[in-house]
Amino acid sequence: MSTWMVVEDEPDLYDTLLALFEIWSIDGVAFTNGTDAVRWIDDVDNGSAETNIPELALLDIRLPGVSGPEIGQRLRESPVLGQTAIVLMTAYHLTPREEKEAVDLAAADSLMYKPLPAPAEFRRILEDAISHR
Repeated sequence: MSTWMVVEDEPDLYDTLLALFEIWSIDGVAFTNGTDAVRWIDDVDNGSAETNIPELALLDIRLPGVSGPEIGQRLRESPVLGQTAIVLMTAYHLTPREEKEAVDLAAADSLMYKPLPAPAEFRRILEDAISHR
């Protein structure tokens, strides 16, 4: 079974994403703020987190604590999680420069705008990110 990570602070979207993961038979490692997500990455790196390694990290850009791009940067530095596909998502309109800065900082594979696409299209986009990584 695949494992995907999600960091999303908006409760309805958080619940929707975890419900989709369940429908798709994907284990979810989920956080509602960046601080907890980075703490978990640290725990994985030092061997104190029992978990399957996620193939994908779906990161909201604007989060309480640590931002999505900063979480992505921390993932890329991880000897355990560094090859995880990263997809950033945001409801905010970013300038092309802000998009580039976020994607570059996270070394992200993709950036998506909310509202997210229909479930079938959404899954295809995420699986494409995994396959390209």
